[in-house]
Amino acid sequence: MTTPRTNGSLYTHIEHKIATIEFGHPSSNSFPSELLDRLTNELHAVSKNDEVAVVILKSEGEKAFCAGASFDELIAVSTLEEGKQFFAGFANVINAMRMCTKLIIGRIHGKAVGGGVGLAAACDYTFATERASIKLSELTIGIGPFVIAPAVERKIGIAGLAELTLAATEWKSAYWAKEKGLFSKVFETVQELDKELELFTEQLAGYNPEALSATKNMLWKNTQNWNELLVERAEISGKLVLSKFTKKALLRFKK
Repeated sequence: MTTPRTNGSLYTHIEHKIATIEFGHPSSNSFPSELLDRLTNELHAVSKNDEVAVVILKSEGEKAFCAGASFDELIAVSTLEEGKQFFAGFANVINAMRMCTKLIIGRIHGKAVGGGVGLAAACDYTFATERASIKLSELTIGIGPFVIAPAVERKIGIAGLAELTLAATEWKSAYWAKEKGLFSKVFETVQELDKELELFTEQLAGYNPEALSATKNMLWKNTQNWNELLVERAEISGKLVLSKFTKKALLRFKK
């Protein structure tokens, strides 16, 4: 099942010290600005919740994990400020994931494109299925993965980032993503993934919460400048989306 809501949906369920945050959108679990804002706020909330030890981030349905940012909103951008604000949505989510005091475990059940790859990269550990191919297609419409690039590079290095970015029409397999370090484990089926995810998160939730928080800080060492860096990157994308090349490229997606 996927949500019919045009502005998307976001639900959080807390049980046994595990907070499961589930997002959804009828357009392949893409993110309009409103849903990005809601996810940012929810991540801040669970970060402060003493009843939560571990966070699972997942999406609805059985097809795509996340198709990135909303194309409808991207097409509608008409000013630099609108463009900057649009791309700042994913910047805010990634920074919220980075600053969250809880470890975030990603459940990547299907394909991820653009910002969806960024979400996976900003997780502290990821479980994926064989169907979880990834692609950064931004160059095909005249922009680039500037906002999510620091998170992706942190996981797969500059060479992996270059391969994903420059081969903008190519899907990379889940096993490629695991080999590069983006995915921690890959399973043949969702059922196998969910079984292992449950065992893994229950075990984590039983550990010393102070040790878990200190581990989170250790994993995100030397990223303190991301609050400024990702906003600067959002402005770069905001300028490019107004270019003649991008406006022309986006015409083919206009409904």
